[in-house]
Amino acid sequence: MDYTVLNLARLQFGIILTYHFWFVALTLGLSILIALMETQYFRTGNNRYQLMVKFWGKLFLVNYAVGIVTGLVNEFQFGMNWSEYSRFAGSVFGLPVAFEALTAFFVESVAIGIWVYSWDKISRRAHLAVIWLVALSSNYSAFWILAANSFMQHPVGQVVSKGQVEPVEVTALITNSYLYYQYAHTALAGLAVAGYFIMAVSAYYLLQQTHLAISRWSFKIGLVCALISTSLVVSSGHFYNQYLAYAQPMKLAASEALWKTAAPAPFIIFAVIDQDNSRNVYQLALPAGLSVLTYNSLNAPVKGMNVLQGEYVKQYGPGYYIPAVAILFWSFRIMVGIGFWLLLLAVVNCWYWRKNRLEACPALLRATMWSLPLPYVAITTGWAMTEMGRQPWLVYGLLLTEKGVSKIVPAANVWISLFLYITIYSGVALAAVYIARKIILDGPGEEPQ
Repeated sequence: MDYTVLNLARLQFGIILTYHFWFVALTLGLSILIALMETQYFRTGNNRYQLMVKFWGKLFLVNYAVGIVTGLVNEFQFGMNWSEYSRFAGSVFGLPVAFEALTAFFVESVAIGIWVYSWDKISRRAHLAVIWLVALSSNYSAFWILAANSFMQHPVGQVVSKGQVEPVEVTALITNSYLYYQYAHTALAGLAVAGYFIMAVSAYYLLQQTHLAISRWSFKIGLVCALISTSLVVSSGHFYNQYLAYAQPMKLAASEALWKTAAPAPFIIFAVIDQDNSRNVYQLALPAGLSVLTYNSLNAPVKGMNVLQGEYVKQYGPGYYIPAVAILFWSFRIMVGIGFWLLLLAVVNCWYWRKNRLEACPALLRATMWSLPLPYVAITTGWAMTEMGRQPWLVYGLLLTEKGVSKIVPAANVWISLFLYITIYSGVALAAVYIARKIILDGPGEEPQ
């Protein structure tokens, strides 16, 4: 890797954003599941649900706190390493970011404080309303952040004047077609992460034969969530990929390692990629598979990267517009492979649960517990495909990434800040894991009879 200011700034932002996204995903899904648990407590008055809410709420708060700390740092990146991007697109990009901070984040932060400290101070109905406010505002916050990102992926509602982007139609930011594909896939992924998180922790208790009443009920809630959300993640990802054929055809072609336009286009299962020579040294492919997946047709043509490169040169001028093909190709396959494994795992767990044989199959419980890192790997590879597939654009079709980096920041400064971020974030991660582990080992507490 060439350690220029540009590459170092990209590496730093990629590490920080990925780290933050791990905690965001769990926040989105777990907040909703906790709200559903408290709804059951409100409806039934069963104290077992209250114990579940308080237990999972502790783990939620640890996750939420780290997510907030790491999220605040991301805001400063735009002024530190990406000031040229801020100058170019700040008047548009800043709008959804400001809406997120002034509405969603403010409401979420206040509501979560009330929820934590008001169990015995307000009515059960009011307390239930507060946790739903937390859950909805968390997901509303993600909507605005993804609105900002969708502008970078598929810019709409703006004009370029005097070297800067100016908003023309503000409502276009929230009606951006890219936003709805991206938001649906992200929110559902958050629910999947939360479902498997609850399943994994509950599986640990079932294996240990402790806290059985709570863990059995929690496992069922996590299982239902995981089964439904994973199915929807897979299907939404399919439609999202079809949309990319229209919005970002280069990203689609790169993720499939398709160099030449083909009709029908094969789905490449495995490939040895030689990007320097614009070819695959070896590939194992399913004939017409990509045409079917992309256009629901056996004969539909799919544009290859070589043709798209020529079109982009004519449209945008000289340059190399093909992203890192190997990273996109394997990121997509890792994401899809994990998705189908998790779906299979949920189906098998559901079958054993219905047969009332789940606790008699410790191998399945161990597989569930040790599969917990996989949803995080899947969202990481998915996010890598989303962001790296846009390259070399920072704002697709409007601003190249190399043009958005700060001009006066020396490489030494980026090295120092990168080292500090990695050191501090590693410490924060270890502290979060230590606290979460202690909460899990202590368990939910005394279970009602």
